[in-house]
Amino acid sequence: MLMRFLKEEDAVGTVEIILILVVLIALVTLFKKQITSLVEYLLGNVIKNAKAV
Repeated sequence: MLMRFLKEEDAVGTVEIILILVVLIALVTLFKKQITSLVEYLLGNVIKNAKAV
């Protein structure tokens, strides 16, 4: 029974996705200020250049 449990990989994909999401959420939380300033800078450039067109 233990060997069958160890060979079962049905939930491995789910665990991998959950771990990836946890890492992404942690990175976003750590770099929230930098991400926000980058997005504001990029959107500011888009708006400024859109007025020129």
